[in-house]
Parts: sequence; structure tokens; C-alpha cells
Amino acid sequence: MLHDPSHREAPPLESEIVLAPEEKDILKQLGERISEISDDPVNKTRAELWTNLNDLKSKRPMVWINEIPWHEMNVDDELTLCTHHPWARDLETRLRRTIYQWDHLQGDMIVSPFIECPLVIHSTDFGILEDVDVARTDADNDIYSRHFKIQIKDMDDLEKIQMPEITHFERATEYGYNAMNELFEGIIPVKKVGQSHIWYTPWDYLIRWWGVQEAMMDLVMRPDMVHAFVDRMVDAWMVELDQFVDKNLLSLDANNTRIGSGGYGYISDLPGDDFNSDHVKPENMWGCSNAQIFTGVSPEMHWEFAIEHDLRWMKRWGKNYYGCCEPLDGKVDSLRRIPNLRKISVSPWSNTENAIEKMGADFVMSRKPNPAILAEQNWAPDRAEQEIRDFMDKTEGKCHVELIMKDISTVNHEPHRLWEWAEIASRVAEDY
Repeated sequence: MLHDPSHREAPPLESEIVLAPEEKDILKQLGERISEISDDPVNKTRAELWTNLNDLKSKRPMVWINEIPWHEMNVDDELTLCTHHPWARDLETRLRRTIYQWDHLQGDMIVSPFIECPLVIHSTDFGILEDVDVARTDADNDIYSRHFKIQIKDMDDLEKIQMPEITHFERATEYGYNAMNELFEGIIPVKKVGQSHIWYTPWDYLIRWWGVQEAMMDLVMRPDMVHAFVDRMVDAWMVELDQFVDKNLLSLDANNTRIGSGGYGYISDLPGDDFNSDHVKPENMWGCSNAQIFTGVSPEMHWEFAIEHDLRWMKRWGKNYYGCCEPLDGKVDSLRRIPNLRKISVSPWSNTENAIEKMGADFVMSRKPNPAILAEQNWAPDRAEQEIRDFMDKTEGKCHVELIMKDISTVNHEPHRLWEWAEIASRVAEDY
């Protein structure tokens, strides 16, 4: 994720990457395993199935798991890091997690026949960082309770939102690329990858600076102020996107890149007929948006204070995804006004019957099973299966479905629960 409202990334250091021989050996071994996995023919089969789904010609539901509580998942030291150099540890983490997910909770995951070398891109961000009081129940968990301190109180605060500046640290990119090519020569290709899918979510940021109750009241009490701040946030995202285009830093996402809060982006319509492989543009890619805090807001206000503003962003992309945790079954008529909309999130709090009736087969239904079942004191795999089957029974023959297990804050320190859920979901998907 390019932005994180909780902190601002410091500009990277540009220095040569020097690894110890034992660190190189560790990374080479992991690269060999990635190469073996990527050679499995099932990757091609799944890519075709994901394409069918996103083309609205689905053969069966697709299954994918994301936002995993990695701090609870280590078994037999499969995730234990053995390198010491910070760059090596980041790469080792990425490789070990990919291998772990393949070995234990595949679903319909796909592993590319190359290892990505991300371009080292830095953004100055949007000018405000969240100011919070934190309450933790698990020191190792990245998910915790926060009380946000209000930083947006009146129109004078509008200028706090700044226009970001993007920099590509080319030397840092080359140092990483050269180090990876040396490591994986003869094992697996290395490919430079720029900014692919962008998680665009203005309200997720605004609410952390504004306060939930305060922002919801201001929709009624100070609507002009709300419009001004949302507009400025969209301006900031657009300024940043223009820089990605101008600096030629975008990479395609119609592949095994996560789209919105859902699954992969494979689709026949992208990158499109006007694609120039030397210069990726937004129209060759997926866009997305959401307004999770608008769960209790009427369809009319959701349109006025979120979607209508987002149209400036969403009309730039070849295809679009909308939603995350907010129930949208009662707002599909508004969502139909979004250009190139292909996927809609159907959260655990949505009314399934309404979603089926309103969406039908016109969109991909990005279904999010409730992750709470993985956190309960006693794991109930039979109930987990029944919940999936109940949903699939209702949608069978009517909808195009992806099952995305996400937002998994805990598995009660029993990793096998998620392994079993993956096996159950995949087995059920084959039945439909």
C-alpha cells in the first residue's frame, strides 16, 4: 500500500546491497521453491478461471485468502527469518509467506513465473497523519483498537491536506534489481514492477482525522464543508496519479494482483486495444473506491458525499471495483452509475437476497465470508462449510462469485483453522 495514515515513510537510502554468503544461500533456496511452484500447470488453469469470472463467464466460484494474521501462523519455523540485512529480510518475508500460503491455504492463488522487484517509489503523502490512543490485547498483532484525535474541525483546516509529490529513487531500484538478478540467476527471472493497483479510499483517511460522529453529523449540519474536504482529497489522489502517469511508473494489474478488497484482476478487456507496453496508463488498469464509514448512510447521501466525488477518479480506469466492509445491497442502483464497474463487494453484513436481486449476473459478487468464525473459542468447520454452502445455494446459476476470506485478525493461535477453511471453501467451490 502506497499510503498508510498511521505513519509517513522516510525517503529510502540509496546504497549497494551487500549480503553475507549464508544470506544468499537462504534466498536462493527460497527462489528455487518459488520457481517450482510457478511451474505447476494449475497456475495457468486458475488464471483462465479468474479471467472467466471477471469476464462474467464464470465456470465456478473462485477462492482467495488475504489479510492473514501472520504473527499466529508460524509452524515448524516455516516463517522464521534467517537473514539479517533489512533488504534481505523484507524479501525473505515475501518469499516465505508465498510458499507458506501455497503449502497450506492455496484456494485459487497463482504464483508468477518471476520474482517482482518493486520500483522504489516514495510519496510525500497527504499532509496529515492520524493521531491516536492505542489499546492492544496482543502485542504482536498489527490489528488493535484506536481512538482517533480530531484534527479537522472547520474550513480553516482544509489546507492541512497537501498535494503529494512522487519520487522514483532509481538508484535504489537498480541496487535491488542487481542484487536480485545475482541471487536468482539461472533460477527464476526478476521483473521490475511499478505502482500497480491503487487502493483509493478518501473516506478511510478523512474519518481518522475528522472523527466518526463528527463527520456523520457534518453530512447534515455542514454539507458544504464536507464536499470541500472530499473534493480536496480527490484532488490529492488525482495529482498523485498524474505523476505516476507522467513519470511512467504504473504497472499492469490484470493479473494476480489484488483488486480493491477482492481477488485477482485477470480479465480479457485489459489492458485494452490502445495499450502501449512502454507506457502503462490508468485506462489499461483497474480502479476502485469505497466508503466503509457510510454503512448507515442513505443511498442518496452515499452518492452525494462519496460516489459522485469518486467519479472523477473512477472514470479514468479501464475497469472498476467498489466497496469493502460496508453493506451495499441497498445501493446497487447508485453503483450502476459508476463507469466500467465490474466488481462489487458483498460484505458479511449485506443482505444476501437483496444483493442477488439487485446485482444478478451483471457484476462479479466479491463475497466476504465472516472471519469471526476463525476467532471463536471452538473451531467449527462444519458450520464454516454450511455458511459457504448456504450462500452458494442462493447464488447458484444467478451470480458470478468470488469468495474472499479477509480481515482475519486472529485464528485463536490455531493456524490449522485457516488451512481447513481454505480446503473447505475450495471443495465447496468445486461443487458449484
